[in-house]
Amino acid sequence: MKLLIIGGVAGGATAAARARRLNEQAEIIVFERGEFISFANCGLPYYIGTSIQNRDDLMVTTPADFRNRYRIDVRTFSEVVAIDRKNKHVEVKNLRDRTVYRESYDKILLSPGASPIRPPIEGVNLNNIFSLRNIPDMDVIKAYVDQKKPASAVVVGGGFIGLEMAENLTERGVKTTIVEMLDQVMAPLDREMAAIVHGFLKEGGIDLSLGNAVTAFTQSGKQIRVSTKNGTELMTDLVILSIGVSPENLLARQAGLKTGEYGGITVDETMCTSDPDIYAVGDAVETRDFISQAPAIIPLAGPANKQARIAAGNIMGRKAIYPGALGTAVVKIFDKTVASTGQSEKKLQKQNIPYKKSYTFSGSHASYYPGAETMAVKLLFSPGNGRILGAQVIGGKGVDKRIDVLATAIHADMTVFHLETLELAYAPPYSSAKDPINVAGFVASNMLKKDTEVIHWHELKALDKQENILIDLRTREEIQEEGTIEGALPIPVDELRERLSELDREKTYIVFCAIGLRGYVAYRILNQNGFRAKNLSGGYSLFSYVNML
Repeated sequence: MKLLIIGGVAGGATAAARARRLNEQAEIIVFERGEFISFANCGLPYYIGTSIQNRDDLMVTTPADFRNRYRIDVRTFSEVVAIDRKNKHVEVKNLRDRTVYRESYDKILLSPGASPIRPPIEGVNLNNIFSLRNIPDMDVIKAYVDQKKPASAVVVGGGFIGLEMAENLTERGVKTTIVEMLDQVMAPLDREMAAIVHGFLKEGGIDLSLGNAVTAFTQSGKQIRVSTKNGTELMTDLVILSIGVSPENLLARQAGLKTGEYGGITVDETMCTSDPDIYAVGDAVETRDFISQAPAIIPLAGPANKQARIAAGNIMGRKAIYPGALGTAVVKIFDKTVASTGQSEKKLQKQNIPYKKSYTFSGSHASYYPGAETMAVKLLFSPGNGRILGAQVIGGKGVDKRIDVLATAIHADMTVFHLETLELAYAPPYSSAKDPINVAGFVASNMLKKDTEVIHWHELKALDKQENILIDLRTREEIQEEGTIEGALPIPVDELRERLSELDREKTYIVFCAIGLRGYVAYRILNQNGFRAKNLSGGYSLFSYVNML
C-alpha cells in the first residue's frame, strides 16, 4: 500500500498518523506546500493578541517528529499540481528549486483546506490589508502590530475569525470596528441571540457597523480610507479581511473529481470521492449535515479531525462511517462565551423543517455561590416527538460544557424529554441541582405537553392590542429600573391571584417577567382559572436585547 496525502494540518496530519497506526508496512508520503506540516490554526489570533506568548506552542508537530515517530515521509514546500488517475501518479512541484517530478500511488487522501476570500473590491491589495489563515499570515500581522503600533483597525466580516481578531486587537489597545454585511455578527446564530453578542462586543469597546458592506479601500497617507455602502467612511491604520473561506478544489476539479453545489469536493459517508482510490477530508469537502442530511461545507477543525480518522481507517480496510456534521462551535468574546450546535432557526426555515423553539435564562451555577452568571439557552426541537434539532448558548462560565452536552444529545437522537431527567454533575461552584440543560428540557417539554402556551418576541407587533393585553409580572422596582413593554399592565405575580377580578375573561393575556419563569407560574394560574393566556418566551430580557438590534 502506497498512500499519498496531499495537505497537512488538521486533516492530512491526523490521517497520516492514523494510517500508520493501522498499517506499519504502508508507504506514506505527505505533501505540504508550506513550511509547517501541522500547526494550531485556531490559535493564530491569540498569538497576535499575546494571550499565547510562545510561537512554538502553535506547532503541533514537525516533519522530523513525523519521521521519527511514525516513519512517514513528509515533504514540505512540495505542491501537488496534477493527479493522473488513469496512470495513478501525481505531479509534484518542489517549491524550493521549481523542479517537477512524478510519484505513483495506490490511494490518495486530499486535505487541501480552504483559502480566505479576497473580494474584488477596489484597493483590496493595499499593504495594510491582511487575511489570516496560516503561520506566515500570522507572522506578518503580528510584526505589523508590534512594529507599527496601529491605533485603529477595521475588521471586515463578523464571523469567528473576525470576532477573535477584533477581541485580540482591542486587548492590545487597538480601537477596532467590525464591518459586517449582514444585520448581525456570527451567522450560525439566530438574530435575537446575536443581539446579546452585540452587547458583549460594544461593552468591550468594539464598534459595529452592521448591514453594511465595504465598497473600496483607498490609501490616505499612512492610513486606509474604508468606504462603505451606507456612505460611511472609516479611517484606519489596519484592515483584517475575515469574510470567510472558499474550498480549495482546483486540483480535484482538474483531476475530474466530482464537486458539489457549494464547491466542495463531493464525498460519501466513508469520505471517498467519486474515484474509489481517492479520499478527501476537511474544509475542502462537501459532506452532509447531521440533522437534515443535506449537502454542507463545515470548515471547522473538529469535523476535519474526525473525517481524517475515518478516511484513514477506510483506506486501511477498517469500515467506518462519517454521520455528518453538526457544526458545533464556540468562541470567546472577552469574558463571555458564545456557542452553537446543530440547526439554527433560519436554516430550519430555509429547509422547511418543522420546529418549535424555547428560550431559557439560567444561572451558570448555584445562585448562592459567588460568581454565578446568567446563561441564555435557545433550544430548537421537533414539534412531533421533541427531537433536538439545534441549540445556541451564550453566557460566561460553563457555556462550553452545556453546548457539548446538547451536541451529544443531538448526536444520540435524544429528545427534550430526555433533557428533563438527564443526570449531570452538580456542586454549587459548578452548576445547580436543576442544570441549565434540565431547565431548557423542562420548558420545551412543557410546551409539547401543552402545560404552557408561549408567544415569541417577534409575534408581539402583529397582536390586536384591543384583544390581547400585556401584563408585566415583575416588581415595581424592576419595572422602574429596567423599563417595560409599552401598554403593559403592572401586576406583580405574587398579587395575581388576588387581582383576577380585575381581568376580562373575553381577552387574551400576554404575561411576561424577566426571563419567563414567573410568566409560566402566571400562565398556570390564569389557565386554571378560566382565562386565555400566553407566556412571552425569554421574557423582558430577550425582548430588550432584541430591541437593541
